[in-house]
Amino acid sequence: MNEKDQYPIGLYKENLELHQQMQQQWIATIASLPFRIKEEVQSLTQLQLDTPYRENGWTVRQVIHHLADSNINCFARIKFALTEENPSIKPFAEKPWADLFDAKLTDIEPSLKILEGIHERWVALLENLKEKDWQKSFFHPELQKNQTIAQAMDKYSWHCKHHLAHIVNTKEKMGWN
Repeated sequence: MNEKDQYPIGLYKENLELHQQMQQQWIATIASLPFRIKEEVQSLTQLQLDTPYRENGWTVRQVIHHLADSNINCFARIKFALTEENPSIKPFAEKPWADLFDAKLTDIEPSLKILEGIHERWVALLENLKEKDWQKSFFHPELQKNQTIAQAMDKYSWHCKHHLAHIVNTKEKMGWN
């Protein structure tokens, strides 16, 4: 398997020094993702949407539905961290979710709408955080560690770019541009 196909922007590397300037970059990524995804997929056919981005990988359709599922979860995790003292979050099983009927076979439009709505609210929330809010945390039981909102946003910013790159690279590889 080609690692560049699996991790087109490279593996996520945890930033040990998170600083205030990064917050604006994360917010910009969250703000732009729904429009960038829509721009990339609006002209794709159903057959193209059902094309895997790599051998044994998800289809473009599954990637779009996964982004909606994943980002709903992250948005909720941040809200839990803001309203509770270091809550334990519920992980979600990404692969089984991506194999459910709604992710494999349904139209992408509902997930595009979810991304647009959740990202608009997410940006509004992030833009209004106080500096101390970025350090609020939740406990991730799968990772067995606490994650601050800043750490989560660093990872989710990467995650958004990672999956956008899957779609862009698939289009280039298949000659759909």
